[in-house]
Amino acid sequence: MEWLGVALFYLFASAPLLLLVLVLISGSLGRPVADVGILLTDMATGAVGIALLPLRRRWPWQVATVLAAASAFSFAANGPAIAAFTSLATHRRWRQVVPVGVVFWVCVAISTRWKGDWRLTAVYAVVSGTILAGLTVFGLYLRGRRELEAERRAAELRGQAQRVEQAKLAERLKIAQEMHDVLAHRISLLAMLAGGLAYRKDLTPEQTRETALAIQENAHQSLTELRAVLGTLRRGDLTGQDGPADQDRPAGQGGTAEGGPAPPQPTLAHLGALFAEVRAAGQQVEVDDSVTDRELLPAQTGRHAYRIVQEALTNARKHAPGSVVRAEIGGRPGDGLRIRVSNAAVPGRSGPGGRLGLVGLAERTRMAGGRITHDVRDGRFVLDATLPWEA
Repeated sequence: MEWLGVALFYLFASAPLLLLVLVLISGSLGRPVADVGILLTDMATGAVGIALLPLRRRWPWQVATVLAAASAFSFAANGPAIAAFTSLATHRRWRQVVPVGVVFWVCVAISTRWKGDWRLTAVYAVVSGTILAGLTVFGLYLRGRRELEAERRAAELRGQAQRVEQAKLAERLKIAQEMHDVLAHRISLLAMLAGGLAYRKDLTPEQTRETALAIQENAHQSLTELRAVLGTLRRGDLTGQDGPADQDRPAGQGGTAEGGPAPPQPTLAHLGALFAEVRAAGQQVEVDDSVTDRELLPAQTGRHAYRIVQEALTNARKHAPGSVVRAEIGGRPGDGLRIRVSNAAVPGRSGPGGRLGLVGLAERTRMAGGRITHDVRDGRFVLDATLPWEA
């Protein structure tokens, strides 16, 4: 609606000129030629004043001063002069508004001296002073509204930028957690396999070869998964859109860092492969799986469950190597998904990055809307987690 404001502005500035046009049309036949000439000169001055109004943005106080001076001998110039003065009061400061206002007031008062009546001059001086004061207040009001609107828009832009930045930070936190879960699992498996090669003297050449192949496979898998996570982060940096879309979309959508199809994200159905993998590396795991209607479990919840179990197994390898780990998984729609992982508590044992894995698990569970606890019971470290599962 900006065009409407501009149209009203120029219509107001043209009002005195239009009034003179009506006077000329209605009464020019009965007027002396000299009076018609004066009227046409007045109208021409008003037209020039309207033509000068577009220049007020480049020379605001200069245009307002010229038009105020023109109002001393031209009635039609009053419209452009008032419009220019109001615009000046709207956009400028007191040191420009006050001098132009004084000039305008003096010129309006002088315009009556041609009549030779000092009482008319006094009336004009009072009325014009009141009108100019009102125009100044009106202009300041408009300026205040525009400044408030500009500040509101700036605040909205700042708020939007903050929300975008917070979303980016939150997404990077998710990616960092994903990276921690993936790499901690792989590297702990590598450490276990390498430890077996370093300390066991009874391995046959074939067993040594199988362990070396397992180390190679886990190292290759670590690099592949690291590239996938870094590729997600890199795409978020380049496009301004971070990667839950990449983390949570199914297999065949999205891509790796090289642009190929992304590997499928793990779910509850992949836990069997996870247990087989850690057992092949030498970790002793007992599993009690009593989940019913597992096909109804949302994929996102299944992924969180997989990562929780994976991190719990990683923590057990770091803090209680060689101990038997028991994993109990149960639940059904409406009751939630329950996860309990326990292992022997080794007093004074703390691997690298102690308790950071538990912090990451707590954040992951909280984001999923679940809850998690951990403590030592009867000499075993027990981790309990519950994830929501709507019926």
